[in-house]
Formats: sequence, C-alpha cells, structure tokens
Amino acid sequence: MTGARSETPDAARSEQRLLAVTDTHSLLWHASGRVQKLGPRARDHFERTDRREAAIYVPTFVLAEVGELVHLGRVLLPRPFEEWLDDLLGSKVYIPADLTADVVRRAQNLFAISERGNRLIAATAVALDVPLMTRDGKIAACARVERLWD
Repeated sequence: MTGARSETPDAARSEQRLLAVTDTHSLLWHASGRVQKLGPRARDHFERTDRREAAIYVPTFVLAEVGELVHLGRVLLPRPFEEWLDDLLGSKVYIPADLTADVVRRAQNLFAISERGNRLIAATAVALDVPLMTRDGKIAACARVERLWD
C-alpha cells in the first residue's frame, strides 16, 4: 500500500493518535459489546478510537466477512449491517484498508498462516506497518508485526 499513510484522514494522521489493524473477531467483539473478550491493550485501543484519540484500519476482507456472518445469522449487530457499516466508516476513525496488490504480494510470504483471511489481514498490517489487534499470537508472530492485545 505504497503511500497509504499520505492518503489517510486527518484523524489517522495526527501524531498523538495510534494506528492499528483489526481482525474480524476483535471488531465483532467490540461491535457487539462483548469487550471482555478483548485483550486489555486491544480494548484500550478501541476505547481510544471511539473517543477519536486513535484510529483503526479495517481490512475490507474483514468487512466482507462480517457482512457474510450477519447474512448467515451467525452474528447479530446492534443494527442492520448496512447501517452499522455506514456508521463505522462514517466515523473517519475506522478506516477501510483495501485489499491491494501490495497486500497480496506481502501475503505470499505468510503461508505459515494457513487461513487465507488471517493471512490477508496480517499482510495488511505488514503493508501499513502498524500493530495487529488479534487474539492469535501466532498470526502476529508469523507476520513479524506487533500484536496489540495483552
């Protein structure tokens, strides 16, 4: 994602704000109010983001996965998916991170992560050079990115 940082909203550019990439579980636990399932550093980052003191990159793959889980009835959000998505992205502190050729290229080095979705999420954190919010320490370790959790 060459130049991705120069294209981020003001909320993400400020040096006082922290940046991270979220995985699907972390975003869903936050969205559904099950924040006790989040590690303390991840919970703190979501709270800071909601106060507009931080920002979170949300891989578009994660958004697609959430939409699919809602459609299948496996996940319930506090409001319809489309409204939830509009509110999330409209906040300007939850920033969509597109699946780009650069992310795909970086994922080629991460086949130690067997699940494609996790590999693409980790590659997004690598491409953006920011921590990854995930419960799964192996994913962050394989990608050699900081894990924002415990």
